[in-house]
Order: sequence, then C-alpha cells, then structure tokens
Amino acid sequence: MRLEDSLQKIKIIDFGSQFTQLIARKIREIGIYCEIISHNKINKNYKLERNVKGLILSGGPLNVYQSNKIKFNKNILFANIPVLGICFGHQIISKEMGGKVKQSKSREFGLAKVIKINNSILTKNFFSNNINNVWMSHADEVIKLPKNFKVIAKTNNSKLCIIENSKDKLYGIQFHPEVTHTNRGKIILKNFVFDICKIKKNWSPKDQKAKLIKEVRNKVGNSKVICALSGGVDSSVVAKLLSNGIGKNLTCIFVNTGLLRKDEENQVVITFKKKFKINLIYVNAEKQFLSKLKNISDPEKKRKIIGNLFIKIFEKYAKKIKNVRFLAQGTLYPDLIESKSVTGSQTSKIKSHHNVGGLPKKMNLKLLEPLKYLFKDEVRKLGLELNLNKDIISRHPFPGPGLAIRMPGTITKEKIKILKEADYYFIKALKDNNLYHKIWQAYAALLPVKTVGVMGDNRTYEYLCLLRAITSEDGMTADFFEFKKSFMQFVSNQIINNIRGINRVVYDITSKPPSTIELE
Repeated sequence: MRLEDSLQKIKIIDFGSQFTQLIARKIREIGIYCEIISHNKINKNYKLERNVKGLILSGGPLNVYQSNKIKFNKNILFANIPVLGICFGHQIISKEMGGKVKQSKSREFGLAKVIKINNSILTKNFFSNNINNVWMSHADEVIKLPKNFKVIAKTNNSKLCIIENSKDKLYGIQFHPEVTHTNRGKIILKNFVFDICKIKKNWSPKDQKAKLIKEVRNKVGNSKVICALSGGVDSSVVAKLLSNGIGKNLTCIFVNTGLLRKDEENQVVITFKKKFKINLIYVNAEKQFLSKLKNISDPEKKRKIIGNLFIKIFEKYAKKIKNVRFLAQGTLYPDLIESKSVTGSQTSKIKSHHNVGGLPKKMNLKLLEPLKYLFKDEVRKLGLELNLNKDIISRHPFPGPGLAIRMPGTITKEKIKILKEADYYFIKALKDNNLYHKIWQAYAALLPVKTVGVMGDNRTYEYLCLLRAITSEDGMTADFFEFKKSFMQFVSNQIINNIRGINRVVYDITSKPPSTIELE
C-alpha cells in the first residue's frame, strides 16, 4: 500500500487552471497531503476514497455554459464532505446549487479589493479592517445566490465574491488564494483544511523519509535496482533514499555527457562514491556525445541525439549488472501532471519529459519512482532529511540536455569550454554576493554571434555571452531578477577578463511568458 493511501487528504479536482499545482503545493506546505485529479475522471462510476476529507474545485479556462465540455459527475458535491470552489469552481458550485452565472459586464483580471460583509470560518483572520487585496482572473460572475447560501464578501465587480452554505459545508470564492498576489491567501486554505475539514497535520519531510524508505523496501525486497544519477536534485535524492533503504542492492550509473557544469562530474563521484559509499559506475562519454552532435544546430535534433545516446550508453552498462529488476528515476508529481498521466485537463500539455516514459523497452525492468507524488520543494526538504549536502539540494534546475541548449547553433569542444567558464564565474558571483538563493534559476549562454571588441590596443572578434536569472515559484511563470548595476559590471568584467573567447556580455530581461526560461 502506498503511504498516501493511509493518510487523510484533500482531493483537488482540476478543471484546467494554470494555478492548480499551486493549490496543491500550498496545502502540502501547511502540512496536509493532497492529490490532483482531472474533472473528466470524476465519472458516474467514480468513488471517493474513504480518507478524502475535503474537495477543492480549481479554476479553469471554460465557463459553466459549456456543459458539453465539462465531464464531471455533480453528485460528488453531495458526498457529505466540505467543498471549496475557486474561481471556475466557485461558479460550478453556484450553478449546480441553483444559483445563476453569466458573463460579467466588467471582467476582473489582476488585483481587486474584496470587502467583508459577514463573518465566516473560511475567512477567519483573512481581512484587515474588513478589506483585503486579492488576485482575480475571470470573465464570468455569480449573479444569483443559491438557496441556503449567504454572501461573505464582495468586490466592485463581483457582488457575490465569497459565498457559503455552512450547514452543507459548501464554499465558493471568485479569486485565487493560491497565488502570491493574494494577500494572506494561505489563510483561506488553512481555515478550510484545519477548521472546516478538521484534518490534522500529516505531511512532513521526516514522515515522508520514513514512509518512503519503508515503501521502497516492501516493493523491492532483496532485488537489485539501478539508478541513472545526473547530480541534479531529483536523482540525487532518489539515490540517497534508495541507498538508505536497500544499501548495496543499489547501483547508480553516472554518464558524463561532456555537457555538464564545470567540475560537476568530480563533485558527483566524490559525494556518492567516496562520501556515501554508493555503488557507482562512472562513464566518461564526452567524446561520443561530441561526435554525434557535430554540425547539429537544430535544438530538437540536439535533444533527440542526446536522449537516445544517453539511453543507449546507460543500457549498455546496466546490462552488465546481473539480477536487476528495477530502474529508479527521479520523476516528480509535476512531471506526471505535465505528461497528462495524472489530470489530463485542458491545459495539460503532453511533453517528452526525460523521466516519464523514459524506460528503455528492451530492458524489461520495473519502474521505481519513489518521488512521483512530491513537488520540487518537498524533494529539497526530503534531501535535507537524508543529510544531502545543501549545495546539491539548493542547486538551480539544470536541463537534461545540459549546456547543449544553452549554446544555440553548432556545438564544439572550444565553445563548451568557454561556456563552462562563463557559467562558473556568473554562479560564483551570485553565491559570493548572497544572491544565489534569491533566484529560481540562473545561467550563462553562448550565442552563435561574434562581435568586434577592443582590448588594449588590439581588435578582438569573439563570442557574445548572455546571462539569464529569473525569479519564480514553480517555473510556470517567471520574471527576470533585477541586479544592481555594480554587480552586473563586476560579472561582466570577470567573464571578459578571465575567459578568452568572450568580449561582450548581455543580460536577458524577458519574462515567461512570452519567452521560455531556457533558450532552446
């Protein structure tokens, strides 16, 4: 039995909102286990698990009039457990309970001021002087209150902004409490979970560690497991967790593609082979990858070449280990959601994630994914419980194809060397100035452009280095980090003065959207 099956939990029904994952993360942050399920899986045969103590209906891109597109068994609202509807979920509750919803005369997007009308358990400690600033994102509104409901709060454009039927424990809010822009939004979720659903805290890194180790031991038994170790946060936590659970029955395979950060291969070997005494096979495949990538500039071709060669090499060395039954991967909950294997909602995009579905078919191994119900921040906390070094746990995200996608155009050994050095000086400066942990992700990129420069009395014609640093909560949306001019000058000087091959440094100030975090 999975550890999650024994816990009281909140079930989040996803209607395609871009913020659904944020709801789940916020609830887990306050110490309660929760899961996301697509609305179209709530069919007439669906039965709620006995340990589900509350439901949250997410927002979404549809409107309640598109009933033909909403596959959702309304009877779940009468399951005799508390229900909280957020945005679109608020409108569903209102409509199904006899209220009315129509297109708003004035849409609300962005910050709005919500005004308290009545007291509610849901809004305890939420208001300050009967008002609060919240984040809205809707074009429809509830215009008629359902029977046995009362109004708790309003905005100028949404007169029924917060409503409740306290007897049946049905609650609706038009704004998004899960986003950081809503002031004290987490209080709404806390009140719902603790005071209305009556769930006690049951989700902490310490509990997760003990239960996950037990779960792994029960599943694996005395069988052998291989793990693809990259040195990143996810695979590092998986490796240490499995080592704690099954010891010498674990073998990690670390393939050096030559596209890692500076000295990363040495750090991995020292940490896992020498410090933690984990069985580790180190494969230096730098020449093979560079040969296959010669004269390749198309980013998708780069990804496929790197992915296919990695699996081929991994498979070759894995077959040398006898009596292996499991392949361990660092799949996380967002990976499952984004690959459409969990929710399948309107906004879910099928993506060829390097973990999901990445099992080589010929190997006939069972997949072991101990982290697949955890979010990134939970994995980091679990890593600390496992005594992993903070430098590993707090490391910025790094793409599977490595530096190949931070180097638009063709890849050469010379360019890789230049880029590794540039990235090293940038990241070192961030750490030395206590900026690294304020940033979600930062990196240097080498653009396929050479520009004229002057150094001393000599003319140079060298590459252009792009720096990128973004702030984000989950990587779904992001904004650039605003550095002081003095810091940017220092980094630029460090890179240009210490690296032959770069004579110009630029800083990317584009947010996501419209751009992506990585260049390719």
